[in-house]
Amino acid sequence: MLKRIDKNETEQLREYLDSRMQEISSDVLLRTNEILLDVRKNGDAALRKYTSMFDHVEVTDFRVSEAEIEEASAKCDPYFRTSMEKAAANITAFHQAQVVNSYLQEKEDGIYLGERVMPLASVGIYVPGGRAQYPSSVLMNAIPAKVAGVKRIVMVTPPDKQGGIHPNIAFAAKLAGVTEIYKVGGAQAVAALAYGTESIPAVDKITGPGNIYVAAAKKLVYGKVDIDMIAGPSEILVIADEGADPVFTAADLLSQAEHDPMASPILLTTSQSVLEQVNAELKKQSAVLPKREIVEASLRDYGRSIVCDSIEECIAFANAIAPEHLELMVADPMKYLNQVINAGSVFLGYYTCESIGDYFGGTNHVLPTNGTARFSSALGVDAFVKRSCFLHYTKEALEKNGSYIISMAEQEELEGHANAVKVRMPE
Repeated sequence: MLKRIDKNETEQLREYLDSRMQEISSDVLLRTNEILLDVRKNGDAALRKYTSMFDHVEVTDFRVSEAEIEEASAKCDPYFRTSMEKAAANITAFHQAQVVNSYLQEKEDGIYLGERVMPLASVGIYVPGGRAQYPSSVLMNAIPAKVAGVKRIVMVTPPDKQGGIHPNIAFAAKLAGVTEIYKVGGAQAVAALAYGTESIPAVDKITGPGNIYVAAAKKLVYGKVDIDMIAGPSEILVIADEGADPVFTAADLLSQAEHDPMASPILLTTSQSVLEQVNAELKKQSAVLPKREIVEASLRDYGRSIVCDSIEECIAFANAIAPEHLELMVADPMKYLNQVINAGSVFLGYYTCESIGDYFGGTNHVLPTNGTARFSSALGVDAFVKRSCFLHYTKEALEKNGSYIISMAEQEELEGHANAVKVRMPE
C-alpha cells in the first residue's frame, strides 16, 4: 500500500522529498578514495588485487579480445538479438535528431564569430555486472556517444566467475559501437578510466550506473574527467485520472519498485476509487514477483500517494517532486504535457508504460534522479560533445568599438585588459 500524503499538509511533502535524498557516507568516500589512489599509483597491479578481492576471480588480461566478443555474442538468444537490433535502431534515430551543428555569424566591418561543436575524443561506460546484467544500459550510453562522433568508446564491466563477460553484454557492446571492452568493475574501474593504467588508457568522460562505490568514485574523479551524473535510486510518478486502469497503474509502479528497496513509486490521482483499486492491485501483483522483498520494502518506505482535485494540481505536485520517470496516465496527455516542467522523461497515455522507454522506444533511460530533474537532463548527444567559440575582428572593427571595451575594462580596474585594446587604437 502507498502511504498517503495529505495534499494540504506541505510539511508531509517536504518530509517525503527529504527522505529521497541519499548522501554518500564519509566512510564510503574514504574507502573509495583509498582505492582510487592505489590504482593511480600501482595501475594494473591494483586492478588485479581488487578484482581478486571483490569479484573472486584472477584476471591477467583485462582487455576483451575480438574473438571473445564474437564467441560470447554467438551465445545470445536469437530473439533477444533481434529485439536489441530493433531497439538500437530506435535509440539511434531518436538521438540523431539531437545533433547540433557548428555555426558562423557574419557582421559588419569584417567581424565574424561562431561556435564549433566537436565530439569528445574518448568516453568510458560503466556497465554493472555481478548477479544482474543490463545490456540496455550499454545501448543507452554508447549509442548517443557514437552518434555524437566519439571515436573511442570504452566499456568496463566486472568479470563473471569464469573471468569472462555475459553474452548479452558482449552483443550489446558490439551492436552499439563500443571500441574497447575491459573486464574490471567497481571503484577500481572508474579509477582506471580516470587516471589510466598500463593496459587501460584514460578517457575524457565517464558515464553509466553502478553501486554506491562506483557512484562515490565518479564523484571523486570529477574534475579530472567529466561524468554524466551521480544517480540515486530509481523513481516513478504516475498521474492517473478516473479512466486509468488500476491493473496498469499498479504494474507500472511495481516496475520501478523492483529496482531497489529505496526506489520511489508515487501515485497522484484525482480519484479516491482509483487509489483504493491500485493499492489492492499492488498487494496482488507484488505477491507473485520474484523480487517481492525488494518491492515490498520500496512500497513501504518510499511509496507515496496524493489525491488531488484536478490533473493540474497533480502536475503542480509532480513539478515539486521532479521525478525521474513521469507517466501521464490520462485521457488526453498532450493537453497537459507543456505544464510539466520538472521530469526526467515523460510517458504519455494509458499504454505507454515506462518499460518502453527503458528498453525500446528510443528515448534515453539514463535520467536525473533525487529531484535533480529541476536542473538537469536525460543523457543524450549533448553529453558527448564540447563547444568552442571563435571570434574575428578587423582593424576597422576594433577602432570602431575599442572605446567601449576600454570603458568596461577600466570599470573593472583591469588596466591590462584595457591596454591590450589601447595599443591597437590610433593615437
